[in-house]
Amino acid sequence: MKIKKIISLIVALSLSSLIFTGCGKKTNEEMGIPGNNGMNEKSSTYAFLAKDVQNPYMQKVYEGFKNACTKVGATPLYKGPETATPEKQIEIINQLIAQGVAGIAVAANDKDALMPALKEAMDSGIQVISLDSAVNKDSRMTHIQQADPEKIGRGLISSAYEMVNGNGGIAVLSAASTATNQNLWIEWMKKEINENKDKYKNTPLVKVAYGDDDPTKSTSETQALLQNSQVKVIIAPTTVGMLAAGKVLQDKKSNVKLTGLGLPSEMAPFIEDGTCPWMYLWNPVDIGNLAGYTLDALVKKKITGKNGDKFDAGELGEKTVTEAIDGGTEVLLGDPYKFDKNNIAQWKEVY
Repeated sequence: MKIKKIISLIVALSLSSLIFTGCGKKTNEEMGIPGNNGMNEKSSTYAFLAKDVQNPYMQKVYEGFKNACTKVGATPLYKGPETATPEKQIEIINQLIAQGVAGIAVAANDKDALMPALKEAMDSGIQVISLDSAVNKDSRMTHIQQADPEKIGRGLISSAYEMVNGNGGIAVLSAASTATNQNLWIEWMKKEINENKDKYKNTPLVKVAYGDDDPTKSTSETQALLQNSQVKVIIAPTTVGMLAAGKVLQDKKSNVKLTGLGLPSEMAPFIEDGTCPWMYLWNPVDIGNLAGYTLDALVKKKITGKNGDKFDAGELGEKTVTEAIDGGTEVLLGDPYKFDKNNIAQWKEVY
């Protein structure tokens, strides 16, 4: 009897040793031990890859991303190149793969150039989403769409038309020529004009310039646009371009009007003095929040990024993954918000 008890004890101890030394390769979750809530075992780090690290808009987006990560128990990581180039973003993606992060949320400088690196990331088990500027649909699980691109494009052209009473040329000061979101908005701007030729016969789209989200280049491109006497209103669908254009127009005491997408804290002086009668934007902190919650739902396998998936986005409520115009999927934040003299004082203190 004693021999049987001894043998049983040895077997039990051996099995126990297998479990606790990991020879059975069971996860904490499988053993019922509290762990990382089903995250990639390599890491609980969610990386936010900005277009460039100094961009104040990107920094605001990261605030929201960091907030969401903290609430779901993940470790946020802010990365980005010094200048907004795809080559530098690719280098950072490769570093994140080597680091073994659980997820990457990227604001792309080029939708196709990042594809090989992002596919490698996904192949290694990293969940990938894009935000602000989408990557190729085959190199992401889903995309965070800040607002309906059609509403943005048509709305900005309509605003420009109204500011000059239907009489004066329109110029666009965009970010990079490869920026997915900018190009899509510009397509809708052109479509709005082409579908309403009688309305816009005296407000043609004169020029599309690219400031590459660089303050210096955006400034020089604005100065060049002002050399064209046809230009009576500038649309800058980028916060860097908005600020640069606003400063140029204000310094020159120009009668050319400005509208677009800007940060209230930066654009308040230009709205208050009439340089920019009104503009639009969404809350960049909310975009970051949504990106963080979406990435978390993917990492924890609550969704796969397919059309129809639903998940809890914290204070933003339940969100649904829908079909995107490029054939992939996206999660929509909501409609853009209008800022003018009536409300800029309160919003400039927020973001």
